[in-house]
Amino acid sequence: MKDILILGAGMSATTMIKYLAERGKENNWNIKVGDKDIEKAKSKFSNSLNLSFISIDVNNESEVETHISNSDIVISYVPAFMHPIVAKYCVKHKKHMVTASYVSKELREMEKDVISNGLIFLNELGVDPGIDHMSAMKIIDQIKHKEGTLLAFYSNTGGLIAPESDNNPWHYKFTWNPRNVVLAGQGGVARYRENGSIKYIPYQQLFKRTYRIKVLDYGEFDVYANRDSLIYEKLYGIEGIPTLFRGTLRRPPYCSAWDIFVQLGLTDNTYNVEGLEKLTYRDFINMYLPYHENLTVEEKICKLFNIKMDSEEMNLLKFTGIFEKKPINLKEATPAQILQNLLEQKWKLEPGDKDMIVMQHVFIYELNKKKKKITSSLVVIGKDEKDTAMAITVGMPTAFAVEMLMKGEFNEPGIHVPVTPNLYIPILEKLEKLGIKFIENEEDL
Repeated sequence: MKDILILGAGMSATTMIKYLAERGKENNWNIKVGDKDIEKAKSKFSNSLNLSFISIDVNNESEVETHISNSDIVISYVPAFMHPIVAKYCVKHKKHMVTASYVSKELREMEKDVISNGLIFLNELGVDPGIDHMSAMKIIDQIKHKEGTLLAFYSNTGGLIAPESDNNPWHYKFTWNPRNVVLAGQGGVARYRENGSIKYIPYQQLFKRTYRIKVLDYGEFDVYANRDSLIYEKLYGIEGIPTLFRGTLRRPPYCSAWDIFVQLGLTDNTYNVEGLEKLTYRDFINMYLPYHENLTVEEKICKLFNIKMDSEEMNLLKFTGIFEKKPINLKEATPAQILQNLLEQKWKLEPGDKDMIVMQHVFIYELNKKKKKITSSLVVIGKDEKDTAMAITVGMPTAFAVEMLMKGEFNEPGIHVPVTPNLYIPILEKLEKLGIKFIENEEDL
């Protein structure tokens, strides 16, 4: 009997847990799920599944250490900043570890100890990061194999609401951690390269500097820059590429309306708002607007941002309830937390709702003095509000990687991400069997 410990049973973990539980019966795996809210975690799964549950708080390190020491492999689906805590005890007790999150600086600093202990830490095994790496490397390696020269690479991904469940003017609902959505783009300047020149986009410009693309038959999407694109040069082995850009997808007019929240300062997470217990949402937004004797809150917004009362942006703002005289009902919160609290009421997945993952890569390369363009597109529709496209595309690459480890199909010690053929080929093949398949189109330029 092999013991798999899964830490965290949030929205993105459901499909992965179900898959491993089903495989556990035939492979003699004992699956233990640890979560702070054990009753909520239990409610997501059938009693027939091979699962046991433990209440665990990752901040309680002695508790975490005990459970890790009694496991063979640990899957960390806790918030990303907590992975180093899990990793520390995995190294101490010589346990393999798998996450869907970016490799942090703290994890990289453990690499020598990981290797010396013969351990395997697999990371970035979600959708973005994860499937984006694998699908990009598949084509990059193909271009290199035929001795083509890559001139430009664009990679854009979005977690959105499926057309059949798209019933609000933002064309958006929460399918993963709402906090990350509200804070998206903060914590550093976005950086990319275009025609050989490095470009920067500071946070206050991020949702203004967008461009529009079409994906298959799913219509138009706006793209805003996603963090630092240039770190992928070395990872993908494409150093010196003239154009390299990674972005996030949203349906228009999301970005132009969200930019208003950004410019007002409502996404700031660095201080608490005073007198919160007495405030309504209308009071809250008015705190960020200049005083005027006659103009209403709505009129001040229109004047400040040079938009009309019947504009798309105002329509979206009104939908959130930000202008309503409704008590906030929070004792202490930052502007970002107040905004998140409001949006969680409006952007919630309802029973039967389906979400959608959209990803598109564009490769421009030269071969035999001719320019060519490959467009590789993926759209995945969720089953319902529990088995979401987000949960499927984040969870299944993780599940397949764990399965490979458990069966000894990957045994190279170190900290890895899925950019090598021995990882991306088997995982992409298994994803295709689930219908998660890219549609590729190549054309001459």
